[in-house]
Amino acid sequence: MKTNGRSHPIDRFSRRTNTVIEQSLLGLGILMIGVVAAQVFFRYVLNHSLFWSEELARYILVWLTFLGASVAYRRGTHPRIDLFVSRFGSRGARAIHVGAHLVALAFFSVLVIYGAQFAYFVRLQISPALQIPKWIVMLVLPISGMVMILHAVAAIVSDLGEHTS
Repeated sequence: MKTNGRSHPIDRFSRRTNTVIEQSLLGLGILMIGVVAAQVFFRYVLNHSLFWSEELARYILVWLTFLGASVAYRRGTHPRIDLFVSRFGSRGARAIHVGAHLVALAFFSVLVIYGAQFAYFVRLQISPALQIPKWIVMLVLPISGMVMILHAVAAIVSDLGEHTS
């Protein structure tokens, strides 16, 4: 949404947050490639397995998945069916988009609440190979949920702003 030629503060914050997450995803992706490549090298060349590499790669994949979902939501690249929406004209389509973002907002709120509860539930568990607390791994659930809430609010504000301008 633009006000006097400038985007809304929520949209700017959403965009900046998304940029930080995209850069983090790049780093996590490179780290995962390095961990998996090291495991393959150690296992097949040196005939010695790194006992921690599979667990680390799995945890990185969990973080990549949930943070990647927030980036996809911000970009609007999740699968959707536009055939139905296009039949209602621009005003109806805008209302459907706002409704969809409100439903997503409810889902993301559930992700934050239950993700935080789950992270708290596993707070005393230690991962077998890495010996790190499992709550660190599960913290991605409420974090990604909060980021997606931010993106949903920014999308709603943007859609409603287009209506008033």
